[in-house]
Amino acid sequence: MASQKTHHASGMAAGLLAAAIVIKAGAGGPYLVLAMLTLIAGTLGGTAPDWMEVAWWRSKKKRRGTHRLWITHRTITHWGLGWVALLYYSHANLGAVWWAPLAFGFACGGLMHLLTDWPNPLGVPWIFRRHSLGLWRSGRLESMVIVLTWGLCAVLGDALVFDSVGAVTFIKFVPAFVASEHRALKL
Repeated sequence: MASQKTHHASGMAAGLLAAAIVIKAGAGGPYLVLAMLTLIAGTLGGTAPDWMEVAWWRSKKKRRGTHRLWITHRTITHWGLGWVALLYYSHANLGAVWWAPLAFGFACGGLMHLLTDWPNPLGVPWIFRRHSLGLWRSGRLESMVIVLTWGLCAVLGDALVFDSVGAVTFIKFVPAFVASEHRALKL
């Protein structure tokens, strides 16, 4: 599994994307309070599949930092179909019920958690059995995962909210930047 830091950072990126979608849908609430809470819910959702497994009503084991689990790791809390259903249902109800933006943000964070766990050998149970992309072992390439999740959310947010104006500007900027750097290196 990815570290809590990675899940927290990627959940925040998903929460920001969810907040942008909520604002675009006109469901941000007065003073965009629901949109801000959507961001927080996305951050919480980014770590939710792991903390939902912990039996908070039972005492910690004697060893520091370990908790007793009431749900086996990467089973029902990591079930992709459930997170997709919550995402779909909450998105369909944006603007209809007050809690839909919060559930939408939470679901976006939860799905991002699954996406960051998917490349690991243990994988995630999307529908029935676990599936892994088998790209790297847990704890490896975490900085790259964080950069990729933030980049993915930025591109999707730009496309959904700003009709890809930022991406087009960036694509126009890169060749000019590379050319100026190339000229500077020749001097």
